[in-house]
Amino acid sequence: MNETLQLLLERASNPRLQFPAPDRKQLNLMFRAALRAPDHGQIQPWRFLVIEGQGLEALGELYATALLADNPAASAEQLKRSRNMPLRAPMIVVLIACIHEHPKVPEFEQIISAGCAGHAILLAAQAMGLGAFWRSGDFCQNLVVAHGLGLQEHEKLIGFMYLGTPAQPAKPSVGLEPKDFVKSWPAAESCQ
Repeated sequence: MNETLQLLLERASNPRLQFPAPDRKQLNLMFRAALRAPDHGQIQPWRFLVIEGQGLEALGELYATALLADNPAASAEQLKRSRNMPLRAPMIVVLIACIHEHPKVPEFEQIISAGCAGHAILLAAQAMGLGAFWRSGDFCQNLVVAHGLGLQEHEKLIGFMYLGTPAQPAKPSVGLEPKDFVKSWPAAESCQ
């Protein structure tokens, strides 16, 4: 089996990340892979923000601000947890779908394209021996967070890619079987 297919079959998220973060060369390769995502109409419906160092603490403060805006009675423990969320990795790449008005490329297709770009970052990180974990959650849909990160009205936050060096091997993914998800259509003409 070739290395590319092996990578696809063994892809796994690694939520336990530590320093060092990807270096500039590794990060550049991840973004080059992302920019090869399927892109109907060549409209490049994506952009990325790299957050590291003190930026991670600033993101934690933004999360705490967003939590208080949604829940003014948030406890000190909830605020602390929000502030610490970005500190789970030495680097975060914010994945943003940039939605363009286009007569042939609907919004959902542009979001999928941006998602494919994010998946390419995951795969490229793993191919280089790095760890990656895609997080979404409530802050991904939060307007305070979106505004704080500088998103425009035509943009959607689709995830936070945590990146770093694996602190431990990734747990193998559950072995799903294609037969449980794939059927022939129409069923009468199935060639089993």
